[in-house]
Amino acid sequence: MSEKIDYSQGIYDAKQLGTARMLILGAQHMFAMFGATVLVPLITGLSVSTTLLCAGLGTLLFHLLTKCKVPAFLGSSFAYLGGFAIVAPKLLDANGEQTIANTEMLPYACAGIAFSGLLYVLFSILISVFGIRKIMKLFPPVVTGPIIISIGLILAPSAISNCATNWLLAIVALGTVVVCNIWGKGMIKILPILLGVVVSYVVAMVMGAVDYTAIAKADLLGVPVNPAAMGLFAIDGSPEFISAVFTIVPIALATMMEHIGDIAAISATAGKNYIRDPGLNRTLLGDGLATSMAGLLGGPANTTYGENTGVLALTKIYDPLVIRIAAVFAIILSFSPKFEAVINTIPAAIIGGISFVLYGMISAIGVRNVVENQVDFTNSRNLIIAAVILVSALGFNSVGGITFVIAGVSVNLSGLAIAAILGIVLNAVLPGNDYEFDAAGDADPESASLRI
Repeated sequence: MSEKIDYSQGIYDAKQLGTARMLILGAQHMFAMFGATVLVPLITGLSVSTTLLCAGLGTLLFHLLTKCKVPAFLGSSFAYLGGFAIVAPKLLDANGEQTIANTEMLPYACAGIAFSGLLYVLFSILISVFGIRKIMKLFPPVVTGPIIISIGLILAPSAISNCATNWLLAIVALGTVVVCNIWGKGMIKILPILLGVVVSYVVAMVMGAVDYTAIAKADLLGVPVNPAAMGLFAIDGSPEFISAVFTIVPIALATMMEHIGDIAAISATAGKNYIRDPGLNRTLLGDGLATSMAGLLGGPANTTYGENTGVLALTKIYDPLVIRIAAVFAIILSFSPKFEAVINTIPAAIIGGISFVLYGMISAIGVRNVVENQVDFTNSRNLIIAAVILVSALGFNSVGGITFVIAGVSVNLSGLAIAAILGIVLNAVLPGNDYEFDAAGDADPESASLRI
């Protein structure tokens, strides 16, 4: 039967390949997202098991809301790391390393994630009512680009701090990612983060830098949801909750632009315009509700994954069913505490080495967003907006943001929140906003892969 299948034209019905091949393809998609997805809980202190569960459930929810038409996988978003670093920074252990999860503040950060998902829902409704071009005019690249740049720059010091715990491991991790990404072929090029972790972890084992105690104590099976981090329990109207919401929700303005780029990339890869059918309003709704669900369960925000778009381009298997199989695999894996214990033994220096390039790439993506959309910085209007966003994000972040009292409640606005608000207001007030969003969905899949 395999001789009769024409792979060159792309396959939209994977059932013709047989069950065994579909399962293998699903496993491949799971491994494609795996390295980046588990890195987020390692950096933030969230549960790896909960993260995998939320990625799997979020992907299935996304497919349900998009009529099972879009071959997209939803994994952990790196864009929100800046928000976690502000709201729930990791605590120092006995060795002075920032490795202990901030169990007191993590639920508030997750509550902020849940509310940021509702911003997606609001945009979905507005697009349905007013049309996409009118809404996107409020959020041009001159606003979203500098916000993305700021996120990476804010996170940079934490990468250096982690690397400083063992520079050799950090360099091995960083070097592996660079080599795989630049010179790798096929799946090696698609899995640089996962391979970077694996190679440097083997080196750490040889050096005796891995503590296996937690692995032996962990159960093979268990419940993946960690009640201590659930955002549901932090929606209490306290100053901590309100500050977390104001800090984290504005990040969604940047990730929604990323979502649009990813959907355009998937459309170009699969040869179908998913921005029109099932519609950007539906894809935003699916991504937003998946993110809200993740936050309530104690997981990081979800986002469409460019790695899996790369797998689509490589295999030419465009059936969303394969993605749903990958989601089921992620859910099954989330029920193993012993597997999470293995992941948690990864030394901080390895996380630092991976983050070294990762955080820089976040800022670089912001630069690319500005360049590809041909933002004219000889125009004083654009220059002022970008300058105010960058200085506000970095400057206010360095002094802990702005704190004020409303109705007896103390509210803290982070540098990112202030920058987003000022950028949106300036873009709306200053004359000369000529940005027009192109809803054609004909983006180049290489340039539109903007997962952060």
